[in-house]
Amino acid sequence: MARFVTIGYGDQAGYDRTDPAVRDEAHAHDARMLAAGASAGRAGPPVQVRNHDANGVSVQNGPFMSAGLPLAGFGIIEAETIDEAIELASRTPCAVAQGVVEVWPLLE
Repeated sequence: MARFVTIGYGDQAGYDRTDPAVRDEAHAHDARMLAAGASAGRAGPPVQVRNHDANGVSVQNGPFMSAGLPLAGFGIIEAETIDEAIELASRTPCAVAQGVVEVWPLLE
């Protein structure tokens, strides 16, 4: 079974525009994935860490990447194929509530 990193982007306005029944099913889908062993979490404020040439650590508040929507959360899921991972991600809250989910194969 392969593992995939999922990164969800979305905002409260998009979430609020989504039919509550659709949101509820997306949250139930997340709960089923968690019960099956997926890891997931909501994103808090990030920091950037650098240690160029192992010559001293510097830390800066804020994200390195920028996107049209705020980072909402992340997950590690298992699936047989990228297509199965896409299908799983397509039913999560960020995907159904006007956001987007990136699916990255985790190379091990």
